[in-house]
Amino acid sequence: MAGKEFTVDLNKPLIFQVGHLGEAYQEWVHTPIVTDESPRFFKSDLMEILTRTVWWVVPLIWVPVAMWFISISYTMGHTLPLVVLMSVVGSFIWTFLEYCFHRFLFHIETKSYWANTFHYLIHGCHHKHPMDGLRLVIPPAEAAILAIMFWNLYGILFTVSTRPALFGGGLIGYVIYDMIHYYVHHGQPTKQSIKKLKKYHLNHHFRIQNKGFGITTTLWDRVFGTLPKTKADKKSG
Repeated sequence: MAGKEFTVDLNKPLIFQVGHLGEAYQEWVHTPIVTDESPRFFKSDLMEILTRTVWWVVPLIWVPVAMWFISISYTMGHTLPLVVLMSVVGSFIWTFLEYCFHRFLFHIETKSYWANTFHYLIHGCHHKHPMDGLRLVIPPAEAAILAIMFWNLYGILFTVSTRPALFGGGLIGYVIYDMIHYYVHHGQPTKQSIKKLKKYHLNHHFRIQNKGFGITTTLWDRVFGTLPKTKADKKSG
């Protein structure tokens, strides 16, 4: 796969190659290779392991953590219905964060060596190899860093007793996000609602990559005008 003056060798570790593509990186990374194979990122086996995660690790780790945080608000004196409500609100807040991350961070346009490298590591790899099942959910180490950041942010925004339930609800929202994201890539949904999400997300990968940033919901795409037009809409318009 070639840039203007650089060729990416897909048989060698990719991370420190992609930066050399410069301005050609954007076109290269948004030209997907549809295969289940998981390309190698690093020469180091340890670093390589840290970039690969099987889907079931996400609920295994984060559901118990989320429930523990939610229980803290209950032990601080809030009623069970209120704790449940705060958890639901926390999950709803996650859907907005999910949209913002995907639109404003994961789809930044880069051209410098290190910016290309960073972008490929956090999201570009998913667009280049959208069916790589081992790099579809967020690795635990990366998720833990983000969780610590948001825990501290929530400490500024919310009270001591509401913070844990809202944060725990956000973690549940994150788990739902990663599970839906994995399923719309690798599952064969029978329910119409999930079928629509699958079509919606694959449309983002293979047709209109600068729209359709929601994974768990299309709500924020509708609110912020990034809802892609369907083929029927284009014909009628």
